[in-house]
Amino acid sequence: MDDIDRKILSLLAADARRALSDIGAEVGLSPSAVNERIRRMTARGVIRRFTVEVDPAAMGLPVPVFLWVALREDADEGAFRAFASAHPAIAECHHVTGAWSYLLKLHLPDLAAIEPLLEQIKAQRFLARSETILALSSPVPAPMLPR
Repeated sequence: MDDIDRKILSLLAADARRALSDIGAEVGLSPSAVNERIRRMTARGVIRRFTVEVDPAAMGLPVPVFLWVALREDADEGAFRAFASAHPAIAECHHVTGAWSYLLKLHLPDLAAIEPLLEQIKAQRFLARSETILALSSPVPAPMLPR
């Protein structure tokens, strides 16, 4: 990857619907050259997918919550991962080092929705302990931009 690829990624991250001709004008390449670079980055896995960024608050999920989870010793980790992948409130699931097993990022409609989610995790016999952290604000946006 060179500086032109990084610039193309930054432009796509800001607006994935931007015309190839506009991107080309910014980076000094023809639209077909831009398209070829995008195709190569996609083939190499640099670009994983093109998607839509949705505002959780606009979808009725204004409460961002982080949940540290320590799994029980006898928990089925594969089943926990499947549960986390399928649960609509769980936006991200990270397997982490240290005292915790996983860090989950949740988008919830209100604070009252935390307890039922914890009860669901407990009912599956996954949870040894947890810690819930409310995000007051998110000054750095979630999408990763190349630096």
